[in-house]
Amino acid sequence: MKSIFGYGKTTKAIAKRFGGFHIYDDKFKEESKDEFGNILLPPSRFDPAKSTLEITSPGIPPSNPLIKKATNLISEYDFFKNDMPYTIWISGTNGKTTTTAMIGELLKDKGAVTGGNIGTPLANLDKRAKMWILETSSFTLHYTNLAAPNLYVLLPIKPDHISWHGSFEEYEKAKLKPLLKMREGEAAIIPKKYEDFPTNAFKIVYESSEDLAKYMKIDLSKIDFKEPFLLDSILALSVEKILFDTISYEKINAFQIGEHKLQEFYDSKNRLWVNDSKATNIDAAIEAVKRYENRKIHLILGGDDKGVDLTRLFEFLKDRDVEIYAIGSNAKKIDSLSSSIGKKVHLCKTLDKAIKEIDKNLQKDQVALLSPAAASLDQFKSYAQRGELFIKGVKEL
Repeated sequence: MKSIFGYGKTTKAIAKRFGGFHIYDDKFKEESKDEFGNILLPPSRFDPAKSTLEITSPGIPPSNPLIKKATNLISEYDFFKNDMPYTIWISGTNGKTTTTAMIGELLKDKGAVTGGNIGTPLANLDKRAKMWILETSSFTLHYTNLAAPNLYVLLPIKPDHISWHGSFEEYEKAKLKPLLKMREGEAAIIPKKYEDFPTNAFKIVYESSEDLAKYMKIDLSKIDFKEPFLLDSILALSVEKILFDTISYEKINAFQIGEHKLQEFYDSKNRLWVNDSKATNIDAAIEAVKRYENRKIHLILGGDDKGVDLTRLFEFLKDRDVEIYAIGSNAKKIDSLSSSIGKKVHLCKTLDKAIKEIDKNLQKDQVALLSPAAASLDQFKSYAQRGELFIKGVKEL
């Protein structure tokens, strides 16, 4: 008997393609079947003695009873290990999606396709493609023990998903895990902090965008992006240079940054608002504030902070011209921390109230910034819905 834990996008794609699984999910209260011939069961029905293989949805934490009972647990990546063509994995804390999409744009005419966290499950990727470019989460890496990339691109690792992993050290360990499985002749682009981490891959280390560009002989003056997207673009161009010894400046400059990441728009009074809903951790919010620190910022913070200590964020904000609007499940914590550094704070609790409050205070030479430094699931279906409602709310002022 083959088992699947969780019936989300990743595992549903596997179930649809192959069939014949017993699938366990909290939303199943009694036994039934799906249209692909899989048996759907409540988690209490899982019997490890009868299961020869367990594939888990990456979001299920190690503390889950199903994970603890499993004896033949593998990840989606492990399941497709023998089907993978040449693979490029992209991980790190911030910038994974943008970097993956940029690499995909640069290499699509070389037969590359993108997938993983970026949207397409591995079960739906073309096995005949010459390359798979995979945005790879720490959750997937935690459960991956067999598969490894041919080229690994690692963005800086900052505190995130602490409640899922249990500690920053475990989160960091998951991000570095692929290096242990890589072979001689393969390559890894990694932050200098990890230059001594053991791997058989050839290591290219960097401390900054400028540092990596210099090493890869990439001309920064030919790149239109500014941070935080500058590093993403240099990493993408570095991949192209490693694989094909070319640097496509025109292609990278034509790349359009996706929604909910420093997405600028103006209201009916011609005031600047910025949707950075994808900033689900401290470092993403810090980068957003840096981008606009030459103006006064009306900053919306709050949500599910995933157990991360927010002190570092408020130490950064202390000397910036920032007025704070607290929302989400940690709104009271945001309120308290804001007051502790002497910042004016509005305890709004909900996004719509924060928008209305900012509307009263925002001047034309200032900026309203939604960069929550927290996940969205306490009040929204996703960071995308949070961003969409932010834009909608502003447009309705």
